[in-house]
Amino acid sequence: MFRFIFSLLFLANITLCYAGDYVPAPYIWTSQSKNSSESMPCGGHDIGMNVWVENGDVLFYASQSGWFDENNTLLKAGRFRLRFSEPFSDDSFSQTLSLDEGCIYIKDKSHAVKIWADTTEPVIYAEIIKGGNNDVCFSFECWRFKDRPLTKDACQQSSWKWNIPKDCMTFADSVIADKDRLAFYHQNRKETVYDFTISKEGLDSVKQQIYNPIGDLRMEGRVYAKGFKFIEATYDIYASTHYKAYNFVAKKVKKATISIELRYGKNNLEFSNPSNINSKKSSEISRRWWHSYWQRSWITTTEPKAAEMVRNYELFRYMLGCNAYGEWPSKFNGGLFTFDPVYEDEKTPFTPDYRRWGGGTMTAQNQRLVYWPMLKSGDFDMMAAQFDTYLRMLPTAILRTKCYWQHRGASFCEQIENFGLPNPAEYGKHKPGEDMGNERNAWLEYQWDTALEFCQMILEAHRYSGLDIKKYEPLIENSLIFFDEHYRYLAKQRGVKDTDSDGHLILYPSSACETYKMAYNPSSVIAALKTVSKSYFGYSKDSAFHKLYLSIPDLPVADNKILPAVVWARIQNVETPQLYPVFPWRMFGAWQKRYDASDDINKLPLEIAQNTYLADEHALNMRSTKGWKQDNIWAACLGLTDEAVRLNTEKFSSGPYRFPAFWDQGFDWSPDLNRGGAAMIGLQEMLLQETPDGEPILLPAWPKEWNVKFKLHSSKGAVEYSN
Repeated sequence: MFRFIFSLLFLANITLCYAGDYVPAPYIWTSQSKNSSESMPCGGHDIGMNVWVENGDVLFYASQSGWFDENNTLLKAGRFRLRFSEPFSDDSFSQTLSLDEGCIYIKDKSHAVKIWADTTEPVIYAEIIKGGNNDVCFSFECWRFKDRPLTKDACQQSSWKWNIPKDCMTFADSVIADKDRLAFYHQNRKETVYDFTISKEGLDSVKQQIYNPIGDLRMEGRVYAKGFKFIEATYDIYASTHYKAYNFVAKKVKKATISIELRYGKNNLEFSNPSNINSKKSSEISRRWWHSYWQRSWITTTEPKAAEMVRNYELFRYMLGCNAYGEWPSKFNGGLFTFDPVYEDEKTPFTPDYRRWGGGTMTAQNQRLVYWPMLKSGDFDMMAAQFDTYLRMLPTAILRTKCYWQHRGASFCEQIENFGLPNPAEYGKHKPGEDMGNERNAWLEYQWDTALEFCQMILEAHRYSGLDIKKYEPLIENSLIFFDEHYRYLAKQRGVKDTDSDGHLILYPSSACETYKMAYNPSSVIAALKTVSKSYFGYSKDSAFHKLYLSIPDLPVADNKILPAVVWARIQNVETPQLYPVFPWRMFGAWQKRYDASDDINKLPLEIAQNTYLADEHALNMRSTKGWKQDNIWAACLGLTDEAVRLNTEKFSSGPYRFPAFWDQGFDWSPDLNRGGAAMIGLQEMLLQETPDGEPILLPAWPKEWNVKFKLHSSKGAVEYSN
């Protein structure tokens, strides 16, 4: 009866916020930038650009998802420059990011340029709408014009890290510039960091079975610029990096269009016929795509205290949309929008390819935060890049489990390469006779549970959108089977029985995130296994997973608080896994105030989770809004409105760079995408939560006196609200 009344009240409070379509406000600068750190993001399909105007020149970096070199560095395609004989001036200057069109307009009294990326093909357009009858020089600026030694300090951009081999190189690109033709490519060698990793981790005997995304990979760009002719190559320095510029000139330009097509792959790359490239058609298709994107979801308010938070939510969601259809997910450590590292840290005078924590390496604990908010924002199609990455790595994860431990299941590690093995530096050094499957790493040993978050994301995407997830079933099943078989295997090594006296798995040695190490029955792992096994049983009706669910021990609780684990040996990092049962696992939440939890996986009251948040000494000492920290999410999920306001306002405050959603490196690199993702989740949870059976709960942690209009998604469909 209560749920029926609640449904009526809910429907009575839902209003259509807009009679027409939602159109986000443009974001505008009225002065030029000092350097690339003051750039503005632009992109589409699987391309990201940093666009800025410096000393009268229009510049932009171009990046495409999937440009991994021999060292597994995520390379930029290059830097491009438009220089007019009469440069852009400060008189009537504007640089406008049109969110609704997905493009950037740059104007002054004499010039007008439009830059965008096609949303259906990996093509960039730079259109001179008004050339002022100027001569125009278009330049491709390449810092990989020669082999560059990859130094020990710069090696963080690669998978080598501190395992750097002698004479390690970022090898040169090949560039063809002649008459009206410009093409450039990077061809990977057969031998890469992939080969080193396999040998180091003792898997040479099964090497042919392990997925190799980088050996022989070719990354290529082709430029079509009608009316421009190659004149010369010149050398110069930008920021801290020497480069070679290939310069093309057109005389007395009134209008012109330059297109840059980027491709990568191992077979023959198919490029468009120049005669078929149509900027007008691309502009219209891309405009429609972006307009449709903003109809999926939005948040608006006129409350001054929430204005920055809501604006930066929208700007960051735009950045995520730029890689909507990439083969590879948006990287937590800068995505496609990194800029010259010397402007992030003067101690990193490296090339624009640099970022900390690698290019082809994924830190799952950080990466997950970029993709969780796409459920409530309705961007289900964009989640495929992350899901498919795990699917490609699945055979390797199964193979390494079989090779090391001779049992079933898939072992996904925390810092994992794009071919599915642990990062070779983080993997550590193993002595003869040691378990080669476990990482000899103080932070990462015995941490395998973050893969379960992506399994739950897949199940939630199915619940939210009806996504066909049949192809992901082996991923979910093998991720769960691993824990069941591996912890029985470890228990049998220590004694006769493979469970405790209650028939529960003995999760030891385990790890509560990277923080509570050598842990016995950690709460984050228990919550993960309980949630995913129950969700998957509900989806598949396979009784094996109900049996697994029943074998998971209860959460460790003492003194009216959730414990990180029953016991642990040491504290290694600054995470708070005792609150993971709140998020991502949603065993606790504001929904408990109005929901009978007798049929749910958690019988504990909300007060236990709130008390953990408010009174646990470790949770209080580790509280922060830096980087991937998620205290803002827990406060919102628990209905702690004042805390949620404080932390989410701070989390979503503008970063130190000119573009507000370019946050500092935090624990990783700029712009920090895992901070943006965590901030998105926190704001969404303030506005909309739901009961375990899908009934929406409105404004569970939003101040009553603040107005808001939003469209977000629940498992029962889109919710539009206005107060």
